[in-house]
Amino acid sequence: MKYVEINSDAIVGPDAAFHFTRAVLDTARPKALHHHTLYEVFWLHNGRARHYYADTREMLQEGDLVFVPPGVAHAVQGVGEEPHLVNIVVSAGVVDRIAAHGFQKRFFWGQAPHRVHRDIRRLSDLSHRAVALERAPRTALHIEAFLLALLAELDVEDPQLPQDAPDWLVRACVAARDPDVFRDGSAGLARASGKAHAHVSRTMQKYLGQTPSDYVNRIRMDHAARQLAGTGDTLAEIAAECGITNMSHFHRLFRAQFNVTPRQFRMSHQKGIVQPI
Repeated sequence: MKYVEINSDAIVGPDAAFHFTRAVLDTARPKALHHHTLYEVFWLHNGRARHYYADTREMLQEGDLVFVPPGVAHAVQGVGEEPHLVNIVVSAGVVDRIAAHGFQKRFFWGQAPHRVHRDIRRLSDLSHRAVALERAPRTALHIEAFLLALLAELDVEDPQLPQDAPDWLVRACVAARDPDVFRDGSAGLARASGKAHAHVSRTMQKYLGQTPSDYVNRIRMDHAARQLAGTGDTLAEIAAECGITNMSHFHRLFRAQFNVTPRQFRMSHQKGIVQPI
């Protein structure tokens, strides 16, 4: 497949910080891959598509969100009826300023496109924010506000699995951050994956070096720590939110992760807080 370089100034323009496009994708196989010196983020709002880059072809489904660094030649082909894509092209200066916030070396900053999946609720939230961005002036202020919110949200969710990890495992690890999932422990994670528990366990050991229980318990204790620092809920109430009914077990898990008891953690993080009169 041929490679075509696109003039970056022709995309964004000299006075704009980003370019926003909505399109129904062509279902014909692309004749060439394009590349330029800008950053791209796009997602499939509806339908399915094929994403071509380097020697790779991957299938995209509704809710898949892809970050493309500069210089990566790629193309997207629609599959089926009404594949609807939202594409945002961003100037290098904007992304350089965002990088100063210390995001991990993924998303825009990898060597290849980075894909994550948004479920129906998160896709709806993203689409709502995109409508506001589409209507906004093409200034650095508006695109930085949009991207910082998105990247901060993803930075919390991203399980940082290897690039070759199966998609179902990535989606299950993201789903495991939902209280309705982690409350059920490793069984909740396995259910979110749609795979047998034994298969999930083997695959997590391969790609993460830990069991489903270890993975979920870390998420549970992170949630417990936030509740301890930011609420007045009792330890029993917080443990129940995490899906743990045995308080001794809750204390052991928390101490193993944070090296202090839940009560000590709360005292150190709520010290000096001024209570309302």
